[in-house]
Amino acid sequence: MVEVRAEATYVRHHKQKIAFLFSAMRHFAAELEAEGVTVDYVRLDAPGNTGTFTDELMRAVARHQPARVVVTEPGEWRVWEMMQAWRDACAVPVDIRDDNRFLCPRAAFADWAGDRRALRMETFYRGMRRRTGLLMDGGEPTGGQWNFDPENRKALPKGHVPPERMGFAPDAITDEVLALVQAEFGDHFGDLDAFAWPVTRADALAAFKHFLAVGLPSFGDYQDAMRSGAPFLYHALIGAALNAGLLTPDEVCRAAERAYRDGAAPLHCVEGFIRQILGWREYVRGLYWARMPGYAASNALEASRDLPWFYWSGETDMNCLAQCIADTRANAYAHHIQRLMVTGNFALLAGLAPAQVEEWYLVVYADAYEWVELPNVHGMVLWADGGVMGSKPYAASGAYINRMSDYCRTCAYDVAKKTGPGACPFNYLYWNFMITHADRLSGNPRMAMPYRNLARMDPERRTEIQAEATRFLDGLGTGPSASPSHLDLPVPPRRSGRTRKDSGKPTKASRR
Repeated sequence: MVEVRAEATYVRHHKQKIAFLFSAMRHFAAELEAEGVTVDYVRLDAPGNTGTFTDELMRAVARHQPARVVVTEPGEWRVWEMMQAWRDACAVPVDIRDDNRFLCPRAAFADWAGDRRALRMETFYRGMRRRTGLLMDGGEPTGGQWNFDPENRKALPKGHVPPERMGFAPDAITDEVLALVQAEFGDHFGDLDAFAWPVTRADALAAFKHFLAVGLPSFGDYQDAMRSGAPFLYHALIGAALNAGLLTPDEVCRAAERAYRDGAAPLHCVEGFIRQILGWREYVRGLYWARMPGYAASNALEASRDLPWFYWSGETDMNCLAQCIADTRANAYAHHIQRLMVTGNFALLAGLAPAQVEEWYLVVYADAYEWVELPNVHGMVLWADGGVMGSKPYAASGAYINRMSDYCRTCAYDVAKKTGPGACPFNYLYWNFMITHADRLSGNPRMAMPYRNLARMDPERRTEIQAEATRFLDGLGTGPSASPSHLDLPVPPRRSGRTRKDSGKPTKASRR
């Protein structure tokens, strides 16, 4: 097992993500050694560490003189290409095996995808339900329907108090890793103060059991809700543990189903949870491998604007964005609606360059790996694939954010105002997006209603909207660099337009 600098820096990962992985690796190595397994573990600061997977593998082959090298297929295309090169570079055979931590093997998804142009998750999800038997009664879906999504869109009631979530105070191993990460990657995005991730399988299981008891019974109801100062709500927070192998998708889906069968959680909540894993997680992984490497190069909406600096600093008067970015900086986490309908929706409406947006998502979240991040952002958030994943762009005005959160109540902008001084930028950016892409999108049946409304809009009104959107977008500051490859957050950013007067540094948040 190796900690290599190249993997910590190919993008400048959130400090908590690096710390989570290094700590989980060190704990796992210790558990194996306690069981009598010999582990050759190379720490980041070990003498002679070359800093790359390839060179460390060659050093290990030289040390141990094995008959063969056995590895599990990776989660990213760049590492897959790296592994292919190992077969030529190694003096011994290299056996690359399937990753059995997924419910749908890559080959099975490729067979399902075939030559289809559009790959709809719902169709795939129903097939996976039949294949696994999850939430099935004979040949029919439990409850008589496949999807309970319409029941899973409630805003939090005023005064509603979400449950406390389980977190884990760092032990000696994690403390050592946190110090290492701060020393070696201190200029990366993110804070370490609130680190409370489960870094062992035992802790990951305990955290998931806690979610089953306090989160799952209301997960469906409030999975799309957002609230200031409450970053976790009823979400499971298991993405990082799943993606690192501390939990498996089958065991968490089966446990959720048992909760329904035992009467501990309602069907719409359990189905919504299982759909996120059996449906979305397996689907995006399959799509990634079926369409890469060409998938990443598409840009159907020809978006090209540089990523604004506030995505790194959090300095913006748009309170929804400031809240979500602050949560992300503090916790290396934001839930799916914050990612899709706040940070992602702005990126879509503003026409931000897909590669820059995708790199940001890969950097900032503890659960982000390219196989899951790229399809979700490229296809679902930005519609850069032109409809391979989703039948329409997820574009929305400020009204959606206002309906699902309390962010607008304390915002410098007025969500009820469509244009003019103080108007919510999401409102005129939404209509500007619709106007800009009318040639491509107006024939989409799922967008018929907004385009009917647009057709009734006076030409003068359209011109006003476009002019205001242009002024706003041209005033966005991109900071010292739009690329996190050169990110140096302690340097005050250059910026223009409306910005927050404070530093943008989030308040401390904790799962403890």
